[in-house]
Amino acid sequence: MLQSLPNFDLERYLPYRFAVLANRLSADLAKNYKVKYGISRPEWRVLLNVGYTEDLSIRDIEKRVGLEKSIVSRAVSKLEKKGYLTKKIDIRDRRLLKLALTEQGGELLSKLIPIAEAFQSELNKFLGDQEKTLQDALDRLMEKTDDKTL
Repeated sequence: MLQSLPNFDLERYLPYRFAVLANRLSADLAKNYKVKYGISRPEWRVLLNVGYTEDLSIRDIEKRVGLEKSIVSRAVSKLEKKGYLTKKIDIRDRRLLKLALTEQGGELLSKLIPIAEAFQSELNKFLGDQEKTLQDALDRLMEKTDDKTL
């Protein structure tokens, strides 16, 4: 360690730990669907959000999942080429494209959801009684970061 740096325990720094853990969990889940269905992590996130939230634009997804616009745009383009999504111009704001699942996209998502649920079940089993406490803590942190008071 450099002598001029202040004492700092990176391994206990929560934002760092959350980022590393989220990346690991996301990669572990992706192993279950990437090879079988040819879907990348950004494509999974887009499909999931479009399938379960109405009237989403690329900008909305970018904000919801914390991915850069270029990554979301690429994922949307790939999903559209594969026949899983459609894009329509928003009648209220012609600059925005609203996304919707196609029938084929809905069928794919119906196959992916059980994979996600099984993954969640394994996490819940591992966490046991601590799962609810963790969910509550995450809810509080999400609210704090949503209202920008943290």
